[in-house]
Amino acid sequence: MTRYRMDDGTVVDTSLASKSWEEDTYHDGSNWISQATGSQWAHQTLYRSRKGRYYLEHYSAYQGSRSHVEWVSPEEATRWLLHNDHGLPEDLKKLEEEVIE
Repeated sequence: MTRYRMDDGTVVDTSLASKSWEEDTYHDGSNWISQATGSQWAHQTLYRSRKGRYYLEHYSAYQGSRSHVEWVSPEEATRWLLHNDHGLPEDLKKLEEEVIE
């Protein structure tokens, strides 16, 4: 469980999220690389809050770095899920054609 205070003052608790998705990774021959960030150090997890809003958790393997979260739009959540090879939840399926070209 991690709690964050959003810029709008809302407090989110990752353990209360109705759903979460881990980033996809790939091995570049030496290291595991985040599909979401393109980095071996910076990572992301997408969450859907229990009220249905989406937010991204950003965290890093760098010593001394601080994790943070940000709200993302449904379109941004759809892009993130597709880029990380996840299926879309029902509430985002209607946006698939809008974000893929």
